Amino acid sequence: MGDGIFSTDSETWRYQRKLIQSLIKHSKFMLFLEKVVTGKVEKGLIPVLDHVSSLGIEVDLQDVFQRFTFDNVCLMVLGFDSNCLTIEFPEVAHAKAFDQMEESLLYRHILPKKCWKFQRWVQIGREKKLSSAWKTFDQFVYGCISSKQEKLSRGRALKMEEAEFDLLTAIEQQEREMNGIASSNKFLRDTAFNLIAAGRDTISAGLTWILWLVATHPSVEAKILEEIKAHLLDEVWRVLGIDELSKLVYLHGAICESLRLFPPIPFDHKCAVQADILPSGHHIRSNMRLIYSLYSMGRMESIWGEDCLEFKPERWISEQGGIVHVPSFKFIAFNAGARTCLGKDISFTQMKMITTAIIWNYHIHVVEGHPISPRISVVLHMKHGLKVRLSKRNV
Repeated sequence: MGDGIFSTDSETWRYQRKLIQSLIKHSKFMLFLEKVVTGKVEKGLIPVLDHVSSLGIEVDLQDVFQRFTFDNVCLMVLGFDSNCLTIEFPEVAHAKAFDQMEESLLYRHILPKKCWKFQRWVQIGREKKLSSAWKTFDQFVYGCISSKQEKLSRGRALKMEEAEFDLLTAIEQQEREMNGIASSNKFLRDTAFNLIAAGRDTISAGLTWILWLVATHPSVEAKILEEIKAHLLDEVWRVLGIDELSKLVYLHGAICESLRLFPPIPFDHKCAVQADILPSGHHIRSNMRLIYSLYSMGRMESIWGEDCLEFKPERWISEQGGIVHVPSFKFIAFNAGARTCLGKDISFTQMKMITTAIIWNYHIHVVEGHPISPRISVVLHMKHGLKVRLSKRNV
């Protein structure tokens, strides 16, 4: 993942985290996020779903969400719409390359370091595919970077409140202000890849699982609909804004419950900087890598109780009707500690905007006999996708 925020440590990591946090935690960025997602829902998602529902054909919602989130994150990071989500469902070269890169990175987690480094050296197997995918993705990203730099050099630097704002431009401007020099193209490329990786598959996977759970739990669907209706006083559909979404307590609980059962990142690892002893009594050597399963932790009776395998949004709602605070080391879908996900609020906002749009406008009918099982990968996708038929809802 280059020298981006997910693969660096120490001062380099702290600098990048501070830089990115200063941008995405800004109130103006959240307004920009709301504008981008609203536009993509209205001009991309709804037209595609209207099209498939009018024809009565099957559609893979997982594919739809991957296309949506890729377009969305490219708009936010690069200021470029990939147009993956159209009724033609086109194959986009840089999006396909991104998929291949993620799959290859999974194998680096599994294979001994010497094995994949040897494959990279002789250019065979997954490493050969990874090299080819990097070239395709680099061509796309460097093209976007070049275009942005050309605008900046002509004195057309875009401000945060302007329509064409994007994270990469903002990062470059911030770097100039902080350090007095322009960012290197490699730094911008690595940053773009890491931000796209963070904002694409994790959200698309989360959307796939929550929509499947809602479709197979009618009582939950009914409660979410009632909650949405309470905030659409005239009952005329529109994409809900951030302030309105923050009041949808039951929906928030349903999303948290889905993330508990199906965390987008199913496993992670840590490396000990020095010898230590775990609370369990296990001795850890310096530089030892520990892999832990977020998927398993979300289903442990010792952590979540006897009903740990049940989908219960009520688990997250207090008697007073507010959201129950759960410590991050218990609900670990967004990591915990110093490396807690910077995009947690962004993820919830996007998932709520998209989920409310779909639940309000459509009945979701999972295709009978369609197998549902997780796929072992860096991200917890459905192995066979989510094949559904949609019909328009009259609320």
